[in-house]
Amino acid sequence: MNRRSGHESREKIIKAAIKLFSQSGYNGTTMRMIAKEAGISIGGLYLYFKNKEELSLYLMKEKLNEFYSKVLLPLKDVQIPSQALKEYFTRALEFAKENRELIIMHGKQQGFTFGIEIKKEFFKKEREILTEIIKRGIEAKEFNEIEPEEVAKLLMNILGGYVLSVVVEPENLFKLEVCIEVILKGLLKRSNL
Repeated sequence: MNRRSGHESREKIIKAAIKLFSQSGYNGTTMRMIAKEAGISIGGLYLYFKNKEELSLYLMKEKLNEFYSKVLLPLKDVQIPSQALKEYFTRALEFAKENRELIIMHGKQQGFTFGIEIKKEFFKKEREILTEIIKRGIEAKEFNEIEPEEVAKLLMNILGGYVLSVVVEPENLFKLEVCIEVILKGLLKRSNL
């Protein structure tokens, strides 16, 4: 198999898996269903992924990498810390809405401990970026003196609550503008209000 057709087959498998996991859930999807949807043989599927768990972990890694490149990495270029936090929530909430089905699948059927080491590594990187933003805000005298890493954890947990709401109660999601206003009014010095 040449490199190009191998890449195309892998992409077909990924698209088929996302579609089927979203429609039927992890437990309701079989490797045979994925192979059929991708238009490849079951043996061909097993050349790329040894089982459904490995495929699901791969999808998780890919989505976390996509989140990093679309949401977190661009924050490093935002010069004003309060604007960086607005971007963080805006981009992250949009990403959660766009990937609702996969979040549901991973949360409901596989549990939040599935792929825990991958998640821990990712959350560490996320926390580091947010901590740096808070530190820059303190240094620029835009934010109050506060423990940057603790604020980063708080922000991540607010976002985590939103993601949980996407899964459990999507009709009761908070308004982005209100979230940002509450967070920033708690961080900004009175002279910056």
